[in-house]
Amino acid sequence: MTVPFPKATIEGYPRIGANRELKQALESYWAGRIDAETFRSTTRALRIDTYNHLRDLGLTEDYAIPADVAYYDQVLETGLTVGLIPGGTDLDEEFALARGNDTRVPLEMTKWFDTNYHYLVPEIAEGQDITPAPERVLRLVEEAGEAGHKVRPYLVGPVTLIALSKPAEWSLLPALVEAYAEVFRALKDAGVEWVQVAEPAVVADLSTADAELANYLRQAWSQLLAEEARPQVYLTTPYGAAREALPVLGELAPEALHVDLSPWTLDSDSGYPERVRAQVADSTTLVAGLIDGRNVWAANLRVKAEVLESLGIADDAHVSTSTSLQHVPHSLNAEKNLPVDVANWLSFADEKIGEIQALVAGEAGASDAFARSDRAVRTRAESERTHNADVAAKVDALPTGTVQREPSFSERNAAQREALGLPLLPTTTIGSFPQTQEIRKARADHRDGTLSDDQYTEALREEIKQVIALQEEIGLDVLVHGEPERNDMVQYFAELLDGFVVTENGWVQSYGSRCTRPPIVIGDVSRPAAMTVEWSQYAQSLSEKPVKGMLTGPVTILAWSFKRDDVPLAVSADQIALALADEVRDLEKAGIKVIQIDEPALRELLPLRADERPAYLDWAVRAFRLVSLQAKPETQIHTHLCYSEFGQIIDAVAGLDADVTSIEAARSKMELLEDIDETFHSEIGPGVWDIHSPRVPSTEEMAGLIRAALENVPAERLWVNPDCGLKTRGYAEVDPSLRNMIAARDEVAQGL
Repeated sequence: MTVPFPKATIEGYPRIGANRELKQALESYWAGRIDAETFRSTTRALRIDTYNHLRDLGLTEDYAIPADVAYYDQVLETGLTVGLIPGGTDLDEEFALARGNDTRVPLEMTKWFDTNYHYLVPEIAEGQDITPAPERVLRLVEEAGEAGHKVRPYLVGPVTLIALSKPAEWSLLPALVEAYAEVFRALKDAGVEWVQVAEPAVVADLSTADAELANYLRQAWSQLLAEEARPQVYLTTPYGAAREALPVLGELAPEALHVDLSPWTLDSDSGYPERVRAQVADSTTLVAGLIDGRNVWAANLRVKAEVLESLGIADDAHVSTSTSLQHVPHSLNAEKNLPVDVANWLSFADEKIGEIQALVAGEAGASDAFARSDRAVRTRAESERTHNADVAAKVDALPTGTVQREPSFSERNAAQREALGLPLLPTTTIGSFPQTQEIRKARADHRDGTLSDDQYTEALREEIKQVIALQEEIGLDVLVHGEPERNDMVQYFAELLDGFVVTENGWVQSYGSRCTRPPIVIGDVSRPAAMTVEWSQYAQSLSEKPVKGMLTGPVTILAWSFKRDDVPLAVSADQIALALADEVRDLEKAGIKVIQIDEPALRELLPLRADERPAYLDWAVRAFRLVSLQAKPETQIHTHLCYSEFGQIIDAVAGLDADVTSIEAARSKMELLEDIDETFHSEIGPGVWDIHSPRVPSTEEMAGLIRAALENVPAERLWVNPDCGLKTRGYAEVDPSLRNMIAARDEVAQGL
């Protein structure tokens, strides 16, 4: 007799650890402080503790807990398991693929759908060997079983895995399907009754057309589901609504099917529940992904119950999250300083599991949970924290439609060349310099009161002085102050803007061991006082060279925060833009001639469906332009984008009308620049150093990248810089890498 699918489940859980145990283990292993055996035993203990915790939260049914486990990234983990990425079970080979080493560059990294999580891009080729390594997932099943848990193994699906690879080599699909079948057979032999396979590619418009993806889905899954020696399949479709693929999923009739019914999805496709009800086979257990896996607002349980009614499963509900909970913090219990009223409006990963159980039980069985939900909805709507009449009036007074900085780019460019006097192929960095242990300690001591305001300010000034001196000595042309005062490029601004709250322990994994604490936009946003002027002005006083003022752009602040769900994103973006425009004016008054407005998340918020993208790009570009709208012609406005599919938004990036655009390009070997055409007038700084790897690139390597860039960008428009900020690197890597970058620029410039 087969095991039925659990009533209450989740698509995944934060794997970094409530106290960032995985981060600590990874960084200890990479630094050589622990060996492989200690690393494996430490991470095994974390997994078992997580399973125990989830059981204690109420996920007690067999296979209710997903084993969505990865040391670094789920795409890499699946690729290694099914053999699309060679490497088997070797730990150091896995980390070499993720981070590179002295002899190899890492895999390219980019954003996972429209989230702030980064995945590693498989590099595949026609006719390549595919040799699965099922022991990777079997080990997880065995260790969980020894601890008394029947967990659900997790894999990214074959269609999504190829769709996200470079290139998307569909000739490999038959061999890859056979590899999945082999993994399934191994799981069945190990006694596993359910396997979870995610196919989010079917909710997005990717380089492979939606209709083609639907055909590949039919091809792959008709074969896999026909296999006799396999577990029951729980097929999931997170991050949006399936369109062309939905009838195919209905025909395929996996044993269980997940659909994303989050507010994100229903806002863009209100008829999705009715189509799901009509097209999913009765033989398939329909799992409603009702609880938002990407935002932190407490669910309106009555609205969610109505969706269950529209699906026709209210009396026999199977409920889950819309996506993995890897995108939200672990628990509100770790937050001691959130305002009490605000905390009641929120729901992190653990609290979301309670919401799932309430929906499964229904109001009759969970009346207290429904009452709490009602209070949260009512008090949030009535709160004075939510609305600010002055901010609303300023937004209402803005011009409608397109806004345009004057004069034209060509006139501004001439004024800036005269004002700045930069050489051919000017060099700069993106903004941050390494956050040393000393700076982190000073920040912590200041936070707990053992370091006075004056002492903390002096520590920051001393760090800025050293950073400026190092850049002067190395020979950079446009300097930065290094951002020692900033714990995070978004959180820093959120702490200084009204309309946000920040967490103490709300860590979310971005990639590998990298974690962030996204702020929460709880209301209308405004700037009470200047935020960056003091530090930029001090840094500029130390050098005759221009020092950039550093701002995070409105779209990125919004993207890397938990957003309001009670107003359109465009409204919050305009509010943040107005606050930053005030900062630009104050920086100019302080004598800052170069101002960078970072927008690395511009691509990230791009809707997954092509027909929804123009409206998003209209308001996103407008918000950026509002920040620099009143800037002086001689003020050079930079922007920065990283880890994006640049070609998809080339027109929008050009539309930002920045004077200089720096972009991630090192891992992709400058291929992004192939999308540059005559409509893109900005000067361009494609990254020549991948700072997400600990490698120190040689002068020759970076000179080669500069020459590759010159094939698409004229020398008079080309800048030389790293891919991204240097906060996560150490000076042992930064110093030689920057020196090599300057030497590479000099070598290439001499030949021009």
